[in-house]
Amino acid sequence: MLADVKPPFIPEGASGMTILVEWPPGDPGTPPHRHSGPCFGYVIEGAVRFELEGEPERVVKAGETFWEPGGDVIHYQDGNALSDAPTKFVVTMLCEPGQPMLTFVDEEELNQRAPRRAPRPTA
Repeated sequence: MLADVKPPFIPEGASGMTILVEWPPGDPGTPPHRHSGPCFGYVIEGAVRFELEGEPERVVKAGETFWEPGGDVIHYQDGNALSDAPTKFVVTMLCEPGQPMLTFVDEEELNQRAPRRAPRPTA
């Protein structure tokens, strides 16, 4: 078993999508965003820098999984944690009916919600 999580209720009429994401070395990934429904991912190659609102940043390596509940939670990072190799992962996303699969978070909202973000790692 690679993951065992309890996602929130999936409403009737929800849609799903599975995508393959490939980041070149050092790519920062998608800017801060949120998904309308839960997402489940598996890292095929490399390592993903992963950070959800309220959780510390972590690195998910090849062969490991990640998930996020979707909804109001901001997904801060999903970039390549490696500066010298590509990273590849698969994500299955579920979407609430009538809602976009992914919505970017603007700078104003990021500033307002800054206290909800876990402390940043220090160099």
